[in-house]
Amino acid sequence: MYSIRQYQVDAFATRAFAGNPAAVCPLASWPDDSLMQAIAEENNLSETAFFVPSVKGFRLRWFTPVREVDLCGHATLAAAHVLFEILGYPNPTIVFETHSGDLTVGRRGGLLEMDFPAQPPLACPAPEALAEGLGQRPLEVLAADDYIAVFGSEDIVRAITPDHSLLSRLDRRGVIVTAAGSDVDFVSRFFAPKYGIPEDPVTGSAHCALAPYWAKRLGKNSLAARQVSRRGGDLLCALKADRVLLSGSAVTVLVATMTLPE
Repeated sequence: MYSIRQYQVDAFATRAFAGNPAAVCPLASWPDDSLMQAIAEENNLSETAFFVPSVKGFRLRWFTPVREVDLCGHATLAAAHVLFEILGYPNPTIVFETHSGDLTVGRRGGLLEMDFPAQPPLACPAPEALAEGLGQRPLEVLAADDYIAVFGSEDIVRAITPDHSLLSRLDRRGVIVTAAGSDVDFVSRFFAPKYGIPEDPVTGSAHCALAPYWAKRLGKNSLAARQVSRRGGDLLCALKADRVLLSGSAVTVLVATMTLPE
């Protein structure tokens, strides 16, 4: 038998039971992918993060309950929180080697700031299943890793009740719905049913596309964002050349040990 320590962290939150929960498993070396996928399925959170030491810092991977993904913001924030606040990582900046390149996380004014690749979305024709699945016809549709459906008000975004069976047929990772915010620069929600995530509470990676879009539309490079899911969460976004700096806080809610057969 051997043990894996696991931490559950609410990311993009200042208190427990808000923001987006992620599980974080520090490892000495990689187990079989099938074991990591099984742990993620058992956790049934939108993401479980695994990291091992590397030459630059740490190699980081993320798994939803059904598959591995190439980029995840909230679980990266959660992993950095575990390293800084629980495991006593001594350096001011963590380098994570990932499928999306090197990602850095550092402390900035009481928050953790993540340096992610920008993914400016491009205008595209609206798939019919998109409007049908959202029950609303957007004013504008764009695409990057996800479809982005732009609406005229925060109230419309909050009121959307998606048909996940229709959205799961689309050819992108998921669907972001967004609008200008009433007391922040913009709001959003994120649906990824074919990745086992009907609605993600707070999605850092979605802001790699949202921040460039809203920066251009609003004429500003520093933006306050809110994901208006049931749990909700706030992010600060800043554009820096071809990168997006995403800042937020995190809270540890659970520490556990899994005992597994060799």
